[in-house]
Amino acid sequence: MSADRGGELLTIGAFARASRLSPKALRLYDDLGLLTPAHVDPYNGYRRYAPDQLERARLVAWLRRLGMPLARIREVCELAPGAAAGAVAAYWAQVEADTAARRDLAAFLVDQLKRKDTTTMATDATPTPDRSLTMRYAAGTDRGLVRPVNQDAAHAGPRLLAVADGCGERGEHAAAAALDALRPLEDRDLTGADLLGALEEAARRAHRAVPMADGESGCTLTALLRSGSQLGLLHVGDSRAYVLRDSGLFRITHDHTVVQSLIDEGRLTPEEAPHHPDRALLLRALGGGGDDVAPDLQLLEARPGERYLLCTDGISGVVPAESLQSTLAAAPTPQDAVRDVIALAHEAGAPDNVGCAVGELV
Repeated sequence: MSADRGGELLTIGAFARASRLSPKALRLYDDLGLLTPAHVDPYNGYRRYAPDQLERARLVAWLRRLGMPLARIREVCELAPGAAAGAVAAYWAQVEADTAARRDLAAFLVDQLKRKDTTTMATDATPTPDRSLTMRYAAGTDRGLVRPVNQDAAHAGPRLLAVADGCGERGEHAAAAALDALRPLEDRDLTGADLLGALEEAARRAHRAVPMADGESGCTLTALLRSGSQLGLLHVGDSRAYVLRDSGLFRITHDHTVVQSLIDEGRLTPEEAPHHPDRALLLRALGGGGDDVAPDLQLLEARPGERYLLCTDGISGVVPAESLQSTLAAAPTPQDAVRDVIALAHEAGAPDNVGCAVGELV
């Protein structure tokens, strides 16, 4: 059998050997429209490929070895060689940035686990809160330089830090209702084992409370609840939590947004994210009633001197992490840190409301 596309067609086995792709992979790429055979037998479905398809097949194989997602490979394969080279370079730059971020996260997790191991070796009993530790804290919000209304809310107290970012026509009521649902936790003397359960129940209360403020409203919610040196983390939406330690500043939350999901899938770079038209779309938020809220929950072991920053996307969206780190490290007190972080947002144009809470154990 001959073809107009470069001579005699190759069987799937011969094409697989020449391209270094398995027949199973070739069938998958056919199903995905990534590498369509030149001819498919209408009776037995047997696939045959043209020799001039080998270049695309080998490019697919190389890109898969790089770990590039299939959807992005399809885009690269449709580009001219120069543009494809630029796309591969951009992808690899993203991989290196993601690797650096994961390396930082791994260092953070190693430190957390070592702390827990030290606590376990120290006593076989259930740890009790360290009454000698207290929290210095501050919180603040600002309307910013563009928005007509401030829909951010922030709380800081001896046991609880929280920020909420309202959305919708009267999102300020949603954010306020969410924080009101959490504030009773300030008065509860909890053990470390109780922190996550208390936060999860508070998130359900907040989820139910938001529609009471306004049926069209919703909000994000990020909170830290303290018991001794243990911190329970609650997170829904795209507000963020960071911790400043000797080894640097670590982000300890993961955004629940459409843009973050595109980054996770390799279809968008972190550099492209701030300019994406769907950057404000949330995959998770409080609002709508019921108990179907799915917060991220995490237990952290804190040490004296560490600073924790909770902030809305009006800060994280315009202030680089390096600026946050240097500002948090230089501020003498949490009050100074809150003032200086809000000032950073203003220097960046403050296109959105800003809200933050800072706490440190002493």
